[in-house]
Amino acid sequence: MKITIIGSGFSSLAASCYLAKAGCEVDVYEKNSTIGGRARQLKKNGFTFDIGPTWYWMPDVFEKFFNDFDKKASDYYLLEKLSPAYKVFFNENDSIEIADNLKSIVSTFESIEKGSGKKLESFIEEAKTNYDIAIKDLVYRPGDSIVELITPQTALRVTQFFSTISKTVKSKFKDFRLQQILEFPVLFLGAKPSNTPGFYNFMNYADFGLGTWHPKGGMYKVVEAMESLAKELGVKFHVDANVEKINIENNTVVGIQVNGKTIQTDVILSGADYHFTETLLEKPYRQYSEKYWDKKTFAPSSLLFYVGFDKKIKNVNHHTLFFDAPFEQHAIEIYDTKQWPQNPLFYASFPSKTDDSCAPADFEAGIFLIPLAIDLEDTPEIREKYFNKIIERFEKLTNQSVKENIIFKESFCVNDFKKEYNSYKGNAYGLANILTQTAFLRPKIKSKKVANLYFTGQLTVPGPGVPPALISGKIASDKIIKTYK
Repeated sequence: MKITIIGSGFSSLAASCYLAKAGCEVDVYEKNSTIGGRARQLKKNGFTFDIGPTWYWMPDVFEKFFNDFDKKASDYYLLEKLSPAYKVFFNENDSIEIADNLKSIVSTFESIEKGSGKKLESFIEEAKTNYDIAIKDLVYRPGDSIVELITPQTALRVTQFFSTISKTVKSKFKDFRLQQILEFPVLFLGAKPSNTPGFYNFMNYADFGLGTWHPKGGMYKVVEAMESLAKELGVKFHVDANVEKINIENNTVVGIQVNGKTIQTDVILSGADYHFTETLLEKPYRQYSEKYWDKKTFAPSSLLFYVGFDKKIKNVNHHTLFFDAPFEQHAIEIYDTKQWPQNPLFYASFPSKTDDSCAPADFEAGIFLIPLAIDLEDTPEIREKYFNKIIERFEKLTNQSVKENIIFKESFCVNDFKKEYNSYKGNAYGLANILTQTAFLRPKIKSKKVANLYFTGQLTVPGPGVPPALISGKIASDKIIKTYK
């Protein structure tokens, strides 16, 4: 059976491997010149940056993927556990480092708020139970019906689906810094902590329990590993291959049009943006209207800067978060008022702190990210204004001057997400994981209107993030294999 996959992000790569292993003839079509979708690389003047994801969390999910092919992640790349995992700045004289083990993190909490150490231990214990329920079972379900979520374990936790992370955290911890550190991981799910079900505290176990890792050479090494595995299994990749149309006959997929050429196929799986993929169909074959998409709560977009410094940067870790601005206000500007933030929180990554291959000797590679509302006006002037805003704060908070040490900087924002990835309204992470957009309430993996058309990736189940993308690829491929084998 001939299967055509549109896009080559993590979900497409995962699906291509599973489908090829099942004996299908698999071709992957990528509009850009390199494989990886949003997980691409920028190489410049001896510096290497991950353009997309920079956090390697949930190593067990990656391991499970490779194990499914009798491989290990270490067959392809070297992983290093970051110690400390990351650092959070609250103001000039106030920063907290998160260690690489729970015992030390408990001590840190206790030193900041008396009694919080014991509370953290029980909070993480519950988070681990939720992680085991979610990541080892629930997230691998196809999102077909509410019944998938009803298990003996979830029945005992029903109240957690109707409470929020924010409420849970604030009821246990009083120090605002500890609250923000515990609320931060759900930002990976693309929603406000005040809108995210309490059950999702499993992300806190991913953070404090499993730790933060770095693949030597950067996240793109994972893309290269999956591409290599796919090729071993017989998958064919086509780059600079822009899919312009999905051809339908008798309500069934028959092929695609790529760069003006028609290619026949039996099944199409799209890992490209779900909304964009439906625009490749004539209107009667689209499942979801423009009104449907417009009403959805999307995860943020981002303004990113990739900066080469001609010196080592002090007082920062590989991953450093800057929470010296009001958390709630920035969240409101992303999700509610949908405007450029007045005083944004931001994140910086310095991979060359861990990995010599990311920058020339004695130099530093810096990645800066500001979460933003989707579909904002995006101009070079606005980007420059925000770079100056955060770099001034960065200098003040880390007590050093760095502006004069910038060799170059590149940026990536809303317009680039639209142009490079056909991303709906320039979103960076897909649909937010709020209660009304969880599991069976997300756009479906299998088209209800067109036979042999399937979807995978961050706009369908299970949701945003790299590990969920791998899982999405498995769910979609399982569905296809069960239908046709």
